[in-house]
Amino acid sequence: MKLSVALVFAFVLPLIRAQVPHWGPCPEPAVQPTFNLKQFMGRWFEIAKLPAQFERGRCIETNFTLKTDKSIRVVSSEILKGELRKIEGTGVIEDMKNPAKLGISYSYVLPYSPYWILSTDYVNSALVYSCTDVLRLFHVDFAWILGRTRTLPEATIEKAKEIFANNNIDVTRMIASKQQGCEKTL
Repeated sequence: MKLSVALVFAFVLPLIRAQVPHWGPCPEPAVQPTFNLKQFMGRWFEIAKLPAQFERGRCIETNFTLKTDKSIRVVSSEILKGELRKIEGTGVIEDMKNPAKLGISYSYVLPYSPYWILSTDYVNSALVYSCTDVLRLFHVDFAWILGRTRTLPEATIEKAKEIFANNNIDVTRMIASKQQGCEKTL
């Protein structure tokens, strides 16, 4: 058994090296009650995040657009090594009884990843959480503080971190996203 666990870690650890792994299964945080998907649509800027290997640039933002088939067009962009990079994906409401639990995929061959809206006022900020279980032995967290503008007041960021912590989400390794000099480059 110990050898099996060691082999799993040897295989999976390089895949998650920039992420934040924790023992045990994913937590089940409360999400935004009476979530309104239409109000959430639009442009969101990444203010802070738990480190993620797939986000290494600066000026990270995501634009959500509701499509006629009720799915969501998701276009994320970042500036990496002086070059604007964009990726397009699809979002869906995974459970109509709980519309704040979205799923997003950036490839038709990959399953939808959780993209849960824990809290939003729709006009200033949003807190998003995602988690991936690895054999229920450990999980990898992803958490973002988003804003409708490239900066948020420090008090808003601290309150957001409190909400994550109150939902058993460790944000001690959360880092500020770089949103300076974005307009000049784009």
